[in-house]
Amino acid sequence: MKQGHEFRRADLICAGMALVDSLIRGFDPVPVSASGYRAGSAALNVGGEAVNAAMAGAKLGLKTGIVCALGEDAAGDLVRAALKKAGVDDAHIVKGPATPVTTLFIREDGSRRSVTNPSHRYNFHPEKDPSAFTGAKALLIGSLFRPPFDDPGIVYSVLKAAKDAGQIVIADTKLPYDRALKAEDLRESFPMIDYITPNEDEARFLTGMEDTEKMADVLLDLGAGHVILKLGGRGVYMRSQDTAVRLPAYAVDAVDSTGAGDNFAAGFVSEILRGRKAEEALSFANACGAVCVTALGAGTALKNREQVLRFMEETPLKTDHIPGRPG
Repeated sequence: MKQGHEFRRADLICAGMALVDSLIRGFDPVPVSASGYRAGSAALNVGGEAVNAAMAGAKLGLKTGIVCALGEDAAGDLVRAALKKAGVDDAHIVKGPATPVTTLFIREDGSRRSVTNPSHRYNFHPEKDPSAFTGAKALLIGSLFRPPFDDPGIVYSVLKAAKDAGQIVIADTKLPYDRALKAEDLRESFPMIDYITPNEDEARFLTGMEDTEKMADVLLDLGAGHVILKLGGRGVYMRSQDTAVRLPAYAVDAVDSTGAGDNFAAGFVSEILRGRKAEEALSFANACGAVCVTALGAGTALKNREQVLRFMEETPLKTDHIPGRPG
């Protein structure tokens, strides 16, 4: 990590996982030889929650930096090059033992399953250098409940430093790898989270609830300022103590859902930092997530803010489901 470098005057810092995704679409489980299989397509893309969100934020016009760990290896070089091309400040990338590589098997509907390895569990320590993230207007924790943010002490220390610095805090959640953490385990930290953005599966696991409103109740009762539940093809649901907003999903042909939540989170914070109300930011974020799924790879489809605004004008919303209800 470069000493003496702070993200002063930055808009957004994204902290969390950085990795390379090996994307396999249309995998055929029937072997074509004793040891060979076929797939419709295969590609390498940089990824990880912090990388995806940081690149999306930069494309949307924010001065963006990243706090993450990368190995000094070929995969790490790919990530660094992509961040540099996107204009993301990489001064606070720390050295890890190896860059994680994830293999993703993508179904025809865009849903996916992943294969990870031990390098995904490397636990770097952002709490030891608050200057790496406290100089920006907002902090986006891209992987709450994943390393390093699966350690309650680290989470509390980072969020405390962020709030002491007056930052807006957005936390995008992931399902835990090794630790059997639930939302309750971060009770001390929740009051420092302004916006938490789990998808439905994550919220179900973290809260133990099945109904979206009850999921939101649990997270609000723990102290989160706003709960934003991403419901996939059924849209999005946002709750605070005094407001509730439901939006349907956009009618798009999903190619790959990888990184949709990260693009969503970056879109949301980009509009909040522009002074938009939470409801307006939610609509924009909804569109960012929808744009993302129209191409293979987390950082492929989203180009800039003007593209998203055009998409919102030209693309219809789904009318066959009511967000937050089964169907």
